Amino acid sequence: MKVSFRDLGQMDYKACWDLQQTLFDSLTARKRPAADTVRNATGTESSAADAARETDGAAIPAEDAGTILLVEHPPVYTLGKSGRAENLLIPKAALEAMGAKFFHIDRGGDITFHGPGQLVCYPILDLERLGIGLREYIASLEEAVIRTTARYGIAAGRIAGASGVWIGEGATPDGEGRPRKICAIGVRSSRYVTMHGFALNVSTDLRWFSRINPCGFTDRGVASIASETGREVPMNEVKTRVLTHLSEILNVEIYK
Repeated sequence: MKVSFRDLGQMDYKACWDLQQTLFDSLTARKRPAADTVRNATGTESSAADAARETDGAAIPAEDAGTILLVEHPPVYTLGKSGRAENLLIPKAALEAMGAKFFHIDRGGDITFHGPGQLVCYPILDLERLGIGLREYIASLEEAVIRTTARYGIAAGRIAGASGVWIGEGATPDGEGRPRKICAIGVRSSRYVTMHGFALNVSTDLRWFSRINPCGFTDRGVASIASETGREVPMNEVKTRVLTHLSEILNVEIYK
């Protein structure tokens, strides 16, 4: 099974969200009977075949299971559909004054930050074609990050009851050794097609996280590869390693 990837470099969050939605629509359109109708971006109805044609500019090849987008965003905070607005600790106007944006979006999870120095990975994949369920898929994303951070001598892992990838001992905070999140994960799935994904802190300015309760937690910290190793790591190197591990774990050929 093949999956393509696109390295988008730096891209505005909303523009990237729109691209995700286009790719998502292309995949879900394949899964509908031809007589089904779908609602397009203008609010009018069209057939599934029409929807596939409308997304030809960014369509996913018929033989592929999907596309992976890699990107860095300008500063932006996103709140998941089940998130709590009070986990944003300063007014939205203050964020805008600092040059950051805010979006309430349709993924799972609470509030998180995206910005320069952070590798954001958006896999738009058909899980039925991959032969896995949603829980296994999320575990696969976590495992790809765990293997990637291990290449830099970082012992990261999972914590019971909390999504994402963490550094630190145990499932509860313990003073100076409290868990620190190095990667946030939030996924949307419909008809077994995924959107959104994970955000791995490579050399992110962690001060941005002080304006929120990251992922809704008030008693846990954040980390990056740079903060844990004390050195800057090339972003392109991290991208290559993430794709290698995703290919291994999902058992797909990832090509550009």
